[in-house]
Amino acid sequence: MIRTLYREQRVAGDHARVWAFFSTPRNLAKITPPHMRFEIVGDVAPAMYPGQMIEYRIGVLPGITMRWLTEITHVRDGEYFVDEQRIGPYRIWHHEHRFIPAADGRSVLMTDKITYDPGWGPLGSLGNALWIRHQLAAIFDYRTLKVAEFFPG
Repeated sequence: MIRTLYREQRVAGDHARVWAFFSTPRNLAKITPPHMRFEIVGDVAPAMYPGQMIEYRIGVLPGITMRWLTEITHVRDGEYFVDEQRIGPYRIWHHEHRFIPAADGRSVLMTDKITYDPGWGPLGSLGNALWIRHQLAAIFDYRTLKVAEFFPG
């Protein structure tokens, strides 16, 4: 079953600075919870581009790491980018990041729309209800706090 997680955050700062931070793949580690042991594997270009493949290792449980490969499928400079999982824990993972500048130029509305399916049929639905959706919410809650630290208002 397809599920959606949607988040919005008002980010203090000018649009160019906010875009530069979020379109730099290595910055993802700075806004990911430490317990996930997030690590980009290998070289990665400093800025995202369509077709870019980014390989990560993430800790899913204590002592257990998982390989995750995403492709940056769409980029419209300054507006949005999309990453899609190619290898990883989900049957489907499509994450759309949008950046909408405020009229006064002093902040940006950042939106995240994650469309996902854990797979595994009824077992995946149970896992989503008991653990996955809570984990995703916690990851994005942490990210909200870290982004506010990097871009204080």
